[in-house]
Amino acid sequence: MTSFVSHTTVDCRNAFELSEWWKQLLGYVDREGDPNEPGHEECEIHDPETGHTILFIEVPDEELPAKRIHFDLRPREGTRDGEVERVLALGAVQVDDQRGQYGPGTGWVVFADPEGNQFCILRSQGEVDAGPPAS
Repeated sequence: MTSFVSHTTVDCRNAFELSEWWKQLLGYVDREGDPNEPGHEECEIHDPETGHTILFIEVPDEELPAKRIHFDLRPREGTRDGEVERVLALGAVQVDDQRGQYGPGTGWVVFADPEGNQFCILRSQGEVDAGPPAS
């Protein structure tokens, strides 16, 4: 089992303003049917040619961390929790666990690589497509 980069995430103070700036610089666009608007805490833009996605997320930290850009990884097959176990076995260090933070079956786990660079393991696309578990 392996993962792929679902998107690149940028921690920021104002997701809308920063996503608008990067759209102008890169020629990226909002996701069709899901436009970014002022006040949105998460704004996603993507390259219309390659599909590469950048997600801007507002963080409540008074001072933003030095490492503000990180990969969000999605398992190619299997589940998020299976990939979490595999990543731990490879020697990654778990930094935070956000599983279930936004309801059953949601969330991600934050890790650091051997040099301290952070990345997140998301639910697989199959898990996302299946929706939240019945409560």
